[in-house]
Amino acid sequence: MANNPLVYDAATIATINAFTALLNSGTLKIYTGSQPAVDVGVTGTLLATLTFGATAFATATATGSGGAAVANTITSGTAGNTGTAGYFALESSGAAVEATGTVGTSGCDLNLNSVAISSGATVSCTAFTVTQAQT
Repeated sequence: MANNPLVYDAATIATINAFTALLNSGTLKIYTGSQPAVDVGVTGTLLATLTFGATAFATATATGSGGAAVANTITSGTAGNTGTAGYFALESSGAAVEATGTVGTSGCDLNLNSVAISSGATVSCTAFTVTQAQT
C-alpha cells in the first residue's frame, strides 16, 4: 500500500499561519557562510538584524498549488559587521531559530541587491513571502 497523503487547502493555510505567527515581533538575521543543517545552531558572522512587526505576516491564502503568506513591513537594520551574506535565520521574539534559508542575488530564498554588506550600511528587505506546497 502506497503512502500518498494529500493535504487540503485548509490544512496548508493553517500550517503557514501557525509558522508565521512564531515570527511576530521576531527577526530576520543575515549571516556569512553556508546555511547550517536543520536543527543545528547558527554559524558565521552576524551581519545585520531586521525586525518583523507585532503581526509579522498577513493571513495566508491558497495559491492553487499550496499557500503563501506575505510579510508585513519589515524594519530595516544597520549592519554591525562587514562580510558576504550567505544565509539568513528567522527567529521568534524569544530568539529561537525557526527556519534558515539561502541568501544571494538571484535564485535564493532571500535575494538581495548585493551580498556584500558593509558595517554601518542600512540593510532592508522590501518583500518576503513564506510558501508551502500542497502535497
